[in-house]
This record gives sequence, structure tokens and C-alpha cells, in this order.
Amino acid sequence: MKAWLQCACEPSVVWRATKYAFFVGIILILINHVDHILQREVTATHLIKMGLTVLVPYLVSTSSSVGAILRLQAVKHNQV
Repeated sequence: MKAWLQCACEPSVVWRATKYAFFVGIILILINHVDHILQREVTATHLIKMGLTVLVPYLVSTSSSVGAILRLQAVKHNQV
């Protein structure tokens, strides 16, 4: 678990996940909340949902990156 968290906090992993979260999050927010945004009916509940909408791709990207990095490290370690 410690290795996973260390890898997840690496600047390259955080930067990659942030980029994906930003772009995918905006698309998902527009798909799910554009009607409320255009009608200016965004409530605190909508804002929380929008935040979670951005958080999900961040977590998916981070998990995927960490999994790939740790797997690659394991393969390299076994080849030595």
C-alpha cells in the first residue's frame, strides 16, 4: 500500500491524472448538468456532483497509471 501511495503522489502521475480529470470532467459535467448551468439553477448539490464528476476520472487515471508503473517495475525486477 505504501508503494502504491508513493507512486500515486509522483508529480508525473498527479499531472497526468489532473489533465484527464479536467478534460473528461468538463465533458461529463456538460453532459450531465448543462441544462442547470444554462438556466442558472446550479445548487450546492449540483456543485458537489460536479466535483465528484471530476474526481472519478482523476481516480481512474491515477489507479491505471500506478497499476501500470508497479507492473512494469515488477517485470523489470524479475528480469534482472
